[in-house]
Amino acid sequence: MTTEEINIGGYSYILETGKWAKQAGGSIVVRWNNMVLMANATVAHSAKEDLDFFPLTVEYREKFYSSGRIPGGFFKREARPSEKEILTSRLTDRPIRPLFPPDFHNELQLFVTLLSTDIKYPAQIHAINAASAALMISEAPFDGPVAGVQVGWINGKFILFPSSEELKKSEMNLMLAGTQNAVTMIEGSASEVAEDIMIEAIKTGHEEIKRICEMQIKLQKKVGKEKMAVEPPENLSELKAQVHSIAHSEMVEANKTIQKHARQESIDKCKENALEKLKGMWSDIEETELKSNLKKASSLLNDLEVDVVRDQIFHKSIRADGRKLDEIRAIDIEVGVLPCTHGSSVFTRGETQSLGVVTLGTASSAQIIDDIEGESKQTFYLHYNFPPFSVGEVKRFMGPGRREIGHGKLAENALRGVLPQQEKFPYVIRIVSEILESNGSSSMATICSGSLAMMDAGVPLSSPVAGIAMGLITQDKNYAVLSDIAGLEDHFGDMDFKVAGTAKGITAFQLDLKIQGIDTEIMRKALEQAKNGRLEILEKMNKVIDRGRSELSPHAPRLLTLKIPKDKIGELIGPGGKNIKMLTEKTGAEILIDPEGIVTIASTDSHAAQSAKKMIEDQFREPELNAVYEGPVKKIADFGAFVEIMPGKDGLCHISKISNQRVENVSDVLQEGQIVKVRVMAVDSKTGKISLSMKDV
Repeated sequence: MTTEEINIGGYSYILETGKWAKQAGGSIVVRWNNMVLMANATVAHSAKEDLDFFPLTVEYREKFYSSGRIPGGFFKREARPSEKEILTSRLTDRPIRPLFPPDFHNELQLFVTLLSTDIKYPAQIHAINAASAALMISEAPFDGPVAGVQVGWINGKFILFPSSEELKKSEMNLMLAGTQNAVTMIEGSASEVAEDIMIEAIKTGHEEIKRICEMQIKLQKKVGKEKMAVEPPENLSELKAQVHSIAHSEMVEANKTIQKHARQESIDKCKENALEKLKGMWSDIEETELKSNLKKASSLLNDLEVDVVRDQIFHKSIRADGRKLDEIRAIDIEVGVLPCTHGSSVFTRGETQSLGVVTLGTASSAQIIDDIEGESKQTFYLHYNFPPFSVGEVKRFMGPGRREIGHGKLAENALRGVLPQQEKFPYVIRIVSEILESNGSSSMATICSGSLAMMDAGVPLSSPVAGIAMGLITQDKNYAVLSDIAGLEDHFGDMDFKVAGTAKGITAFQLDLKIQGIDTEIMRKALEQAKNGRLEILEKMNKVIDRGRSELSPHAPRLLTLKIPKDKIGELIGPGGKNIKMLTEKTGAEILIDPEGIVTIASTDSHAAQSAKKMIEDQFREPELNAVYEGPVKKIADFGAFVEIMPGKDGLCHISKISNQRVENVSDVLQEGQIVKVRVMAVDSKTGKISLSMKDV
């Protein structure tokens, strides 16, 4: 067994290999205090034919046994990945993928497994370190290392690898990855922090990244396998020159078409014309060679399209849709578009459109999460849907994939920080974003539509939130930062930097790169430009709606709360739930009780909710001596009648206290169900028995 070790947070941080999973291409065990994380990287030794992309698969899994738990439900084994596992798989994939040669198309599988949980510290960011180390010692042609660091910000100080308790107090949760030279990925949320603080957090985290990268390099020198040779790309300079001379001018004209689908039609026509001309030039060569040449030419035409788009941005500062570098697409906003929902909006920016819908629910609608840390409830969640019609495609539509889950979580994080406290607004809030049309930045449109829909629903947000995606085009040492990138600029560009926030500061961020890192100068420029764009979008949103409506939708439930003593919960529920069922049937309200004695009453009818609240208050109100109450006769006995003076609370009116006249038989005077007035004459402090009188009323 071979190890490398550094100190992180007062504990030994150990990379070990050579003892477990020795048949994997590269296997690493990370140990940090009680955490044990294993990463296994295996690469196929030959590429699949006609594959033009890098088939990298990253799977992160958390085993319930790692924290001494058994999975809940009927199926007592880990099955499909949880949302957290999917998000961690994405987090691990993103900084690793750009560090492979562009012509490497062999299948590569990375399995990262949490074997032992340190409940005190989150494990997700360490998956990047384990995966990178496994790739470093494997034969995969990985141009690493890369390392991940988590940064918190508490009382003006940056905390590296904060504990779960520290994260609850932290104003920032920054997941940062990078190489020794530059940052390659960021992800996280914040409580309206300023851009300068974000830059300092990134700088602080990058210093720690360098240390973790260095230990991976040392381990590789000890046990690393020889890297696979990647075939150099074929020299196509002569063919490239031919393609350029035939298609360049037409490609430039085609790129002047602004509308997405019309532009694509023009581009496709340009490529088709070029291939037809080349086919005519190659009429005398064999069929096999002709097909091979046309395939190469088709790939070079795709490259030409990329070059034309990028050159136009660099040399003319004009983008494919005619905008300036910092110009935002036209915005259109509607709210209250769906009459029977609790809140709704449509946010349109260029050819990207999100329908945001808010539903307010009671505590019973909370999302129950069962994972290695135990069972918890989530009272705010956002679901993002991306149907094929949004991009004009026809394809099989299944459940949410990794992309939908990732985009939804980013938008959810952006909005979570401006929600009211649960005590002041005790609703479960669900947002659904239906992407109706997409041409880039749909997750940022989701943030805008979600913020607008919540305000339309009457949710008292502390501030509206907007999101914007920033792009980057690099050429040698020069660069251009683009605001509000469209799909084309995301596809052909070098960066997708999503920034969301309020007028005060940043609430969420996500950076993905296709190059091997960017420096803080570019980061600062992008954040500054993103802030200007965000403020412009917020100004347009605020003209439509700038705060939560004063009245909830008539379709939304009205919630009333009250507190009862914990030892009275069973009494309110009643034997077999008898009492709570009676209250629900009488009023039509939904009644929920938590273990602390907080009773929540929900109904779309405010009168029904008030009625249920009064009945519960009456049930637990102590009878006042000499007070007069009115209620039904519940039971008749030889010695008197039991009268219900409050819900579930009876008193005895003795036969001698029924009338000023002598009563021989109680049933001669009273019948069960008869409503009578009684005065409280005495309450036994020990037994709680109540003595009533009709004749003293």
